[in-house]
Amino acid sequence: MIRQPSNTCAGFTLIEVMVAMAIAVLALTGVLAAVSQMVDSGFAMRERTYASWIAQNKITELRLANVVPEVSVTNGEIEYAGLEWAWSATISETGVENLFRVDVVVRHAGSADSIRSVTGFIGEPGIPGESNRAWQQSGQALGEEQ
Repeated sequence: MIRQPSNTCAGFTLIEVMVAMAIAVLALTGVLAAVSQMVDSGFAMRERTYASWIAQNKITELRLANVVPEVSVTNGEIEYAGLEWAWSATISETGVENLFRVDVVVRHAGSADSIRSVTGFIGEPGIPGESNRAWQQSGQALGEEQ
């Protein structure tokens, strides 16, 4: 018996293909939006970390100067990690004798929006090595009692 070809074709219709493509486009759009948000979050976190390091470095520089700071506001710019940054350090009194508060605000150079603000405290400078002597004396006193 000879079989005659039928007129029905097995396959997808144009509408089925269009619906499948629309679903794929929606899914890919969602994935791309999530990836884009993660990249932006990583970039912002990196900038906040760099700004924190710059602010902490400024506070450390003031501490290492080993002088009583003056109540003032200082500004400057620095290149760090291939970017231009601007910082502002405000030194104020705390109400405790010889203890000063330092607020450092860091932003991109040319921008008014701050990225990070860090606060530190600076006390009256001591004699170099004095704190070590105090620890050594208390250690000797403990050793004598035993």
